[in-house]
Amino acid sequence: MKVTKDKVVSMHYTLKNDAGDVIDSSEGKETMDFLQGHGNIIPGLETALEGSKKGDKVEVSIEPKEGYGLKMDDAIQEIPRTALQGIDEVTIGMQLQSQDQDGNPFVVTVIKLDDEKITVDANHPLAGETLHFSVSIEDVRDALEEEVSHGHAHSAGGHSH
Repeated sequence: MKVTKDKVVSMHYTLKNDAGDVIDSSEGKETMDFLQGHGNIIPGLETALEGSKKGDKVEVSIEPKEGYGLKMDDAIQEIPRTALQGIDEVTIGMQLQSQDQDGNPFVVTVIKLDDEKITVDANHPLAGETLHFSVSIEDVRDALEEEVSHGHAHSAGGHSH
């Protein structure tokens, strides 16, 4: 069975940066399962896996536009320290939850601090990076009707929303 839209794919992967450093890996853990064709993984990887089958090994480099996007300068902002009521200690690298004007949550990372203000970056940590994936397709199956209607794969133990 091939990886096509509405198939549930189980895979192991290793993700490296341009320097060859491992950024993330599922090796030695449970497989990563996703519903193909529903935007559950980055676009470039979803496209690269299309047509592969169980047992295939896929090596692919994903450019930023097809990964986590380009780094956007306007996603870096300074906020007054007083805006962080209730947070006693703020450190560089700390991730904080914020909201856009519609109330949708997103994560920002603290990249700079001083006594008056904090500089945060709302870019994804891998924005602007070329991503190098080594993927092993462990299984491909037809999605359940419920999975297709929900737009994501359900694990063997069920799921909750």
